[in-house]
Amino acid sequence: MTATRVLVLNSGSSSVKYQLLDMRDSARLAVGLVERIGEQTSRLKHTPAGGETRERTGPIADHDAALKAVAEELAADGLGLDSPELAAIGHRVVHGGKTFTEPTVIDDAVLAEIERLIPVAPLHNPANLTGIRTARALRPDLPQVAVFDTAFHTTMPESAARYAIDVETADAHRIRRYGFHGTSHAYVSRATAKLLGKAPEEVNVIVLHLGNGASATAVEKGKCVDTSMGLTPLEGLVMGTRSGDLDPAVIFHLMRVGGMSADEIDTLLNKKSGLIGLCGDNDMREIRRRVDEGDERAQLAFDIYIHRLKKYIGAYYAVLGRVDAVAFTAGVGENAAPVRAAAVAGLEELGLAVDPERNAVRGDEPRLISPEGARVKVAVVPTDEEMEIATQTYALVKESGN
Repeated sequence: MTATRVLVLNSGSSSVKYQLLDMRDSARLAVGLVERIGEQTSRLKHTPAGGETRERTGPIADHDAALKAVAEELAADGLGLDSPELAAIGHRVVHGGKTFTEPTVIDDAVLAEIERLIPVAPLHNPANLTGIRTARALRPDLPQVAVFDTAFHTTMPESAARYAIDVETADAHRIRRYGFHGTSHAYVSRATAKLLGKAPEEVNVIVLHLGNGASATAVEKGKCVDTSMGLTPLEGLVMGTRSGDLDPAVIFHLMRVGGMSADEIDTLLNKKSGLIGLCGDNDMREIRRRVDEGDERAQLAFDIYIHRLKKYIGAYYAVLGRVDAVAFTAGVGENAAPVRAAAVAGLEELGLAVDPERNAVRGDEPRLISPEGARVKVAVVPTDEEMEIATQTYALVKESGN
């Protein structure tokens, strides 16, 4: 197959992120973002490799118009969607349920199954479907591949994936722990093994994906055995606007005593909780600035965030039995040195520590921040979900001979 380029699309409800990559050398040929789709103030930002960022503003009515605008920008750089060098389009799809355990070439049956999963991913799967349908209309002859956020977590044993509720009820409504951020956890766990000079099958890693959304995953010999997010991305760690773990009875209490509706509680827990609910900010940089100024609410929010994070590190240490590395990734994990230091502080008996000088260094490459000779390595590994999607897409297309 001579075509080696893959276009990666991440379609949100009002946005499309995209990257064009050449899989011969993993080079990024162009990256961009269309945001505020459907508004008068829509904006497209496009950056070709080695070139200046271009912007266009003005109304972009829908995803069809957005992808056509993207195609125009790519064509202006000689990278058009009609290029014979384009091998496939890879789509991020948030929820694949139990059905999709690996990247999948999209056909009508796959589309129908992704649509059937909308009730368990009402915010994400509809937008993902829109992007897929639009891309298929633009290039119906081109292989289109879905890469699922949940796929990496389908290796969890039933003891980790099942909730302790009535089995018939759970099965009837597809209630189980699916996990998310899977493409990031897959990429980072493999990159961490490489950093240690080992194969993924040789190491056990705890991956901490800390952004506005946050999740932890226990990876044993290259496979997920537990993860913090569940049926939805609400479970687990304290996040920017999500509560994470919560006694379910809080919901009943808010209904009965607070008079709140299900929709109001959904909004509370997903959009008005976490860091923003605790201190009014969901940006860790601003929270740390306030902590340094002696702000007590910011300090409490930070302490709760770290307490939950530390609990998951300990829990996954117990699940794995042996841990070779703890890897921090995503916006907070890669950039917030105080979070990394606080998360492992006091865990020296488990072999965990950070070297202050190494931890203070910023960079774009995977690096160790633990002291020389540490029993458990602590690493900062920048995530690259687009590269992971492109890699999986290209490998599948090559394998299938498309």
